[in-house]
Amino acid sequence: MIGATRHDNHSFLYGNNAIDYTLLYCERKSMEVAVHPDCSVVVKAPTGSDMVLIEKKINKRARWILQQQSYFRQFTPKTPERSYVNGETHLYLGKQYRLKIAQGDKNSVKLTRGFFHVTLRDEPNPERAKKLLSKWYVTKASLQFNESLDRCWPRFTRFALPKPALSIKLMQKRWGSLSGKGTVTLNSNLVKAPKECIDYVVTHELCHLKHPDHSADFYKLLDTVIPCWEKVKHKLELGMV
Repeated sequence: MIGATRHDNHSFLYGNNAIDYTLLYCERKSMEVAVHPDCSVVVKAPTGSDMVLIEKKINKRARWILQQQSYFRQFTPKTPERSYVNGETHLYLGKQYRLKIAQGDKNSVKLTRGFFHVTLRDEPNPERAKKLLSKWYVTKASLQFNESLDRCWPRFTRFALPKPALSIKLMQKRWGSLSGKGTVTLNSNLVKAPKECIDYVVTHELCHLKHPDHSADFYKLLDTVIPCWEKVKHKLELGMV
């Protein structure tokens, strides 16, 4: 970090909650408290700031910090680990499909009549099935996420912002994120959710193009483009099991 002189890890007790945070001393005039998507807390303070003043600032912002951490935890993917064995259920676009693994002439994944038919050239085992199915999910994610971006983007053209690039990767803590360069990154596992949930996550990140934080203006915009977003978010949280 440019201008940072040193950093320390601290903990602040607010009621029964311990708030762990990283303290950065920087060449700056004011103090800043930030909560990141992984729920980590970073406090940037002017070089030489007194700890009493720093903790006073954290105490003042403690309720907001806990609210932000709670918000981010709601986005943590809850999909349990799978064993990749016959009969196990797997999701795609919000629907459950049972797994059928067999040996055949070529590696393939086909979705038909309520089943994932996974065919392997080599002797079937859970690891090979997982690898092939994961590759299939990524391919479908690219298709579905780009279609979602095309559906959601027209609501934001009035802001005269450049349409963001789309990136897909497996993430442990988030369904989506927006980089400082304006790239929307989506969790490949999101393709297991219903299309309306995918559209919600995409729209959420597009709102950050206009409002980078979760301010009142951010939620006002989100309410405008998806009036029922809270119900859709709840559906996403409950459905990914």
